[in-house]
Amino acid sequence: MTKPPGDLFPAHLPPPVTGAGLAVQRTGGTVWHGVRTFARRNPLSAFWGGVAMLILCVALFAPLIAPHDPLKANFRRMAKAPDSTSYFGTDQIGRDNLSRVIYGSRASLIVALAAVVLGTTTGSLWGLASGYMGGSFDTASQRVIEFLQAFPDLILAMAISMALGSGQGTVIVAIAITRIPFGGRIVRAVALSLKEMAYVEAARAIGASPWRIMARHILPQCVAPYIILATTHLGVAIIIEASLGFLGVGIPPPIPTWGNMLAGSLTSLVPHWWLVCFPGLAITVTVLAFNLFGDGLRDTFDPRLRGTR
Repeated sequence: MTKPPGDLFPAHLPPPVTGAGLAVQRTGGTVWHGVRTFARRNPLSAFWGGVAMLILCVALFAPLIAPHDPLKANFRRMAKAPDSTSYFGTDQIGRDNLSRVIYGSRASLIVALAAVVLGTTTGSLWGLASGYMGGSFDTASQRVIEFLQAFPDLILAMAISMALGSGQGTVIVAIAITRIPFGGRIVRAVALSLKEMAYVEAARAIGASPWRIMARHILPQCVAPYIILATTHLGVAIIIEASLGFLGVGIPPPIPTWGNMLAGSLTSLVPHWWLVCFPGLAITVTVLAFNLFGDGLRDTFDPRLRGTR
């Protein structure tokens, strides 16, 4: 085999990229192009999206970031105001408030993420089947969803949590049940509009089963509403989890959560502002970040709003 001429493959140029390498480069370029486009069209939402990612990183690396053990009491520094030793002060038994806020983000976000994924996924699949099949199944499904929506989210979650007992798994299930009606209603509306499309009728005409049509033709079109629902409902789930912890039916102590930290601040005879301010500020910033980031995703995925900002 003859050696190719040197001018075809100059030594100063890298070898050509083919196959899987080219696919990876195209995928990475598409992702970064989408991120840059999102940041250019929705700078406020992109900023709060970065804040949300930062909060997730804090929760993920809490053992490396927290300066002290959140469960270790120091009776020499009980109820100390913020200083150079404890930036967020200490609680009634001398535990570092900054470390408890950092670890509280882990507990609160785990519960919120798990509950939103479980509830939104269950509701979306239920709404997909209900909207496509129709008939008596759709009627019965809507009556159940209306029954769930008749209760306020916090009241329903509190009733379920009190019936099943306190614990992290119970709180996740209780919050997830409150998220089911929203996913069911939104995805059902999408399925109702898509099942009349020409390509769905064509698939039905060639003999495709209903399950194949739902999985191959309708479900991919529901991904964008699903992402928007999951992102925007994270803030609501965090508020519900904090409220359950504040009312004493959430994750029990000594596991620190933002809700039971606020509840613990009420046990002191003398009120201390730092025990209320910093957990409340963490809840406010986190909920605001996920809500505004979800609004930006909605504007990006909705073609009627695209290009208006």
